[in-house]
Amino acid sequence: MSLPTAAQIYAAIEATWPAAAIHRVGPLAIRDGQGGGKRVSAATAEAPFTAEGIATAEAELARLDQTPLFWIRAGDEALDTALAAQGYDIIDPVTLYAIPTDQIAQTPPRVSTFLMPEPLAIMAEIWAEGGIGPARLAVMARAAQPQTMVLGRSQDRPVGAGFAALHDGIAMVHALEVRASGRRQGAARHMMQALGGWAQQQGAAHVALAVTEANAPANALYSALGMAVVGRYHYRIKKSETP
Repeated sequence: MSLPTAAQIYAAIEATWPAAAIHRVGPLAIRDGQGGGKRVSAATAEAPFTAEGIATAEAELARLDQTPLFWIRAGDEALDTALAAQGYDIIDPVTLYAIPTDQIAQTPPRVSTFLMPEPLAIMAEIWAEGGIGPARLAVMARAAQPQTMVLGRSQDRPVGAGFAALHDGIAMVHALEVRASGRRQGAARHMMQALGGWAQQQGAAHVALAVTEANAPANALYSALGMAVVGRYHYRIKKSETP
């Protein structure tokens, strides 16, 4: 089975991790993220643009009290070059992974995972420990349906939480987080297997996710699960705003 294209994954990301609103300014789309992270707070090009368009986008981002930030995807090379010339740095390069659902859908060990429609309080605690706070939980709440949450357990303790939603035959996994105390015990693998099983039940052809290149353990896990790299993206941020 052929894997989805990067463009299909971008569309799945937009649907399953959506901004609160999108404002279109000329050829650029400006996302109102309301604190939900870079993906929902960045500008993207939807048509040919000019340097004046970049300045207009910066003004709109400032109006939303957001950092000057652009999401650069495959096909955005001209915008990428223009932003570099205007003093924007690359930040957070991301790798996109995908796998046919039937290759990852497995029954994890008994009581190692639980799927549910709403997050438990302990899941919110686990996410908060990993920097996934209320603003990102709000993103999950407004994401496309169907969707599910997964709680991961290890040694009779809750140690992980994750989220997935379906768009156009792709089950997109987000916010897969495992507590430091529960790592290297198979919890992330078991949660991915459970989400694969959910995706299969929903009729999804593929499971996909995005992870920063800097997250070496996560990249190693997804490669070990047999997931293939299907694309990449990065952000451009004004040098004065770079952490």
